Amino acid sequence: MVQERTSRVGRRLSAIVAADVAGYSRLMHHDEEATHAKLTALLADAVEPAISEHGGRIVKNTGDGFLAEFASAVEAVRAAIQFQTRIKEFTIADAKDRRIAFRVGVNIGDVIVEPNDIFGDGVNIAARLESIAEPGGICISSSAYDQIRGKVGIEFADLGEQTLKNISRPVRAYAAIPDGFSQAIQADGLRLTPLSPPRLSIVVLPFANLSGDAEQDYFVDGVTESLTTDLSRIDGSFVIGRHTAFTYKDKAFDLKKVGRELNVRYALEGSVQRSGNQLRVNVQLIDAESGNHLWAERFDKSVADLFDVQDEIVCRLANTVDDKLLVAEARRAERSLHPDATDLEFLGRASFNKGQTPENLTEARGFFERALALEPSHVRALLGIALVDMAIGNGLVPEDRTARFGMAEATLIKALSLAPESAAAHAYLGIAKISTNRGAEGIAECKHALALDRNLAYAHACIGLAKLYTGRAAETEAHVQEALRLSPRDANAYYWIMFLGTAKILIRADAEAVVWLRRSIDGNRNLPFAHFALAAALANLGQLDEAHAAAQAGLALFPSYTLRRFRNGALSNNSTYLAERERIYEGLRLAGVPEG
Repeated sequence: MVQERTSRVGRRLSAIVAADVAGYSRLMHHDEEATHAKLTALLADAVEPAISEHGGRIVKNTGDGFLAEFASAVEAVRAAIQFQTRIKEFTIADAKDRRIAFRVGVNIGDVIVEPNDIFGDGVNIAARLESIAEPGGICISSSAYDQIRGKVGIEFADLGEQTLKNISRPVRAYAAIPDGFSQAIQADGLRLTPLSPPRLSIVVLPFANLSGDAEQDYFVDGVTESLTTDLSRIDGSFVIGRHTAFTYKDKAFDLKKVGRELNVRYALEGSVQRSGNQLRVNVQLIDAESGNHLWAERFDKSVADLFDVQDEIVCRLANTVDDKLLVAEARRAERSLHPDATDLEFLGRASFNKGQTPENLTEARGFFERALALEPSHVRALLGIALVDMAIGNGLVPEDRTARFGMAEATLIKALSLAPESAAAHAYLGIAKISTNRGAEGIAECKHALALDRNLAYAHACIGLAKLYTGRAAETEAHVQEALRLSPRDANAYYWIMFLGTAKILIRADAEAVVWLRRSIDGNRNLPFAHFALAAALANLGQLDEAHAAAQAGLALFPSYTLRRFRNGALSNNSTYLAERERIYEGLRLAGVPEG
């Protein structure tokens, strides 16, 4: 009997080129037929001849791009340079917002070969490098750079080790220097000038061990490594890999020089000191371009379990740095003469975080809508639109609450179709469900978000809100306290604190409610319901003059607010919640809120 041979998987070492069109969805949105025709012509007249001339083959087309394979890294990069140059020549007369530009990634890898496709980590890395390339640019791996260095006629800037999505290990990347830099480098031996640093780009430099005990190095290095990992979860962040960062350990360095060498905008540095059972961690966030300090914090902790302490410090730093980077990027965006979709999204977030007044929400929505007009698939801008709709739906302006939350939920589902693993999108969908009488479903979404990103402080706070709506207000405090532990200076902490203050009213702890609600108002005086809740708590305590003043402060922000609006605005039909909520209604009535 003749046995069939087991088919052997075909493999070979190849240079892989992955390319796609930057902003393709936006271009198609403006003019589908013209964009398709132009792309087809560029592939035929610029891309295919260059690939063929350098001995490569197009493995497959991907709608807005292609995957190509070469036997030589040198030929792969030469082909990429050639077709990128030709495309620039062919499109130079096109309007900037209609111009087609490819992003290209190049890697060397051992691939699985099929007749019409190739597979493997080598292909995935090329695709991820393409995603971080500039429009019209080329980004290559260190394995490719080692082969082509000095052989292709252009210079490359070292981007350092990059943490690429779904790639388990950091990849050192290099970007082709734009036109005109090569000549400048050759003249007089000038230094290589790097590309503009990516937004939200940061390096976590090795923390200094000030304990005088070398055995504590493992803990200090652990803080650095864990923080690098957690910061990479920030949506849109660009974090230098730990292996590159650790080359600066125990060395004197100039932070502005480090920023130039690694091509990053921000640097996080710090120190750890242990004395007996006490631990002190100092940390600073620095603008690597200017050298200015953006934020500094000191953590003093008792050392019961080093690893628990490390986790808490890392979680708090990750949340705080996320917030500070957003503020810094929004300031940069304000100075931009031609803001792109991401600039506009940052500006929208900054407007939203000013406080949820009608004016701020209108401004925020305007920025998010402009971002989506430029890039319809911009996930963070979609999330911003949903946040605005939910804030409005919570009663600030219109009566169409159900419609607003329906719009927000549809937007969030669209965002999740584009980014299924977005922790923020799951958390926001949780908020939408919590706010539309689906508390259990909302809690499940928030828990899913926390499984994706354990540092998502506001997901904890929203679970606390859900407990309030489902008749378990006594449980709200633990969840809000956990959110505040993770991110005590969060831009939205005032909102979470209001949840807790409201819960305290429901469980008849009015004196505690006053403390929490005043703290919320101190954090942001533009949240109307915090003033109304404070008025109710004060009235319940018999402090009617102060209650009246608090009610007037709320009405100054929201003149059309009435008792009828409050009564009709219950976000849950849970009988326990509705019964407890009557305490707020009575307090508002005593404080002088009009009946309506």
